[in-house]
Amino acid sequence: MAWIGKTDLRAPAEGELVGLGPIAQAIEQRPFDEAFLLSDYEYELVQPYLRWLRGRSSVRIEALAEKLSGPTQFGEIYEAAVRGIEHALGERRGKTELAMHLSPGTPAMAAVWIILGKTRFPAELIESSREHGVRTASVPFDLSAEFLPDLLRAPDERLRKISGAEPPETPEFVDVIHKSRVMARLVERARRVAIRNVPVLIEGESGTGKEMLARAIHRASPRRDRTFIAVNCGAIPADLVESELFGHEKGAFTGAVQQRKGHFEAADGGTLFLDELGELPGPAQVKLLRAIQEGEVVRLGSSKSTKVDVRIVAATNRTLTEEIASGRFREDLFYRLAVAVLQIPPLRERSGDLGVLIDHLLGQVNLELGAEPGFKEKKLSAGARNLLLSHPWPGNVRELLNTLRRAAIWSDAAVISSEDVREALLPVSPSASKQEVLGRPLGGGLNLPDLLKEVARHYLGRAIDEAHGNKTKAAELVGLPSYQTLSNWLAKYEVQS
Repeated sequence: MAWIGKTDLRAPAEGELVGLGPIAQAIEQRPFDEAFLLSDYEYELVQPYLRWLRGRSSVRIEALAEKLSGPTQFGEIYEAAVRGIEHALGERRGKTELAMHLSPGTPAMAAVWIILGKTRFPAELIESSREHGVRTASVPFDLSAEFLPDLLRAPDERLRKISGAEPPETPEFVDVIHKSRVMARLVERARRVAIRNVPVLIEGESGTGKEMLARAIHRASPRRDRTFIAVNCGAIPADLVESELFGHEKGAFTGAVQQRKGHFEAADGGTLFLDELGELPGPAQVKLLRAIQEGEVVRLGSSKSTKVDVRIVAATNRTLTEEIASGRFREDLFYRLAVAVLQIPPLRERSGDLGVLIDHLLGQVNLELGAEPGFKEKKLSAGARNLLLSHPWPGNVRELLNTLRRAAIWSDAAVISSEDVREALLPVSPSASKQEVLGRPLGGGLNLPDLLKEVARHYLGRAIDEAHGNKTKAAELVGLPSYQTLSNWLAKYEVQS
């Protein structure tokens, strides 16, 4: 499938200047059976070109006339392209392989081919040039049919927000990269609570980005111009927790050679982020509760209280209700902090986020390493990307970022290969992996279609990688009857080939 472009029409008369043109070049270099060419040009201009093209090849060529009001009318181009594809496929949809040529025609025409080739009509996207010949186009993003309706829902969404008096979009949350609905709802709740002055409790597995969300809440709050102090409660020795949080007087204990403010006083007027809250020992929990209730702290070695105005944002990777039941966490402190509770889902439950996170974090890695001598900006091969998309990521976003860092450092080439990624991935316990798939509790957000998709993407990606893109061999590796069936599965589960 291709639109006839100006360079194609000039090829018969000006071959030495423009070459064969994209279409003729593709037909001569690739083993196509048929070519369907859409055209908005007048009949008199197209017919000489078609005669010339048919004289050079045994490929069956059919021209499809389409009248456009302009070369950038996306709606008209989209409808014309769909008509052309449906005509070309007829009853053969799912039984033949389709290719869409991006080079001839306008950028708008190429954009429509990309949208259709990634959604309604899975196809190989190709491009051609005199310098590099004909090759598969590298499209640096995933586009899924499940996301396209969001484009159409945007006007309705704006109206719904206006009528519901929802808080406006805020740039403070731009670092929370997401596409999934579950993360969109989380960010919306975070924006709502950011403007309040209530404590926030953020729950989530390690590596999900709890501190990033806490900083975004601070930046979107009225306290944005005041101090944000992050404290890792799990990294403070038990005998120094009270001193770190509430300060001490000179001589309060051995080694206290001078007076010191604690984190509460240092954060006065701003936000205090208490990470790994569940690691606090019991005595510190009692004093923390009092500081929150009374709005004041007492330094170790002093009997005088100091007023503080601090907003608490706490985070934990533990389930605090279970900690309460086991006697390791105070119930009264929990309810003081759990005024607004935000639960960050693990990466495996953020459907649609992994692809955009890979692109964003790889860009971050390129910036980090860009100043190193001889560093080449990295891109991912299709096989490498499929491996990343199929990994369960028990360490969540932090594990993904560190994996990309390792792969970029170990790769000498500009393109990170599947081998580079495989060596950079941390091993996942087989028993843990089995438990992850087969041992999940029923209810509570279990989504069987998403689980099946996760398994299918894992094995399809591995098969394509091990078969080096040979679909027939890949189909054999996963027990599918033919490459056509494999192509359907790849399209259904959005696996790049």
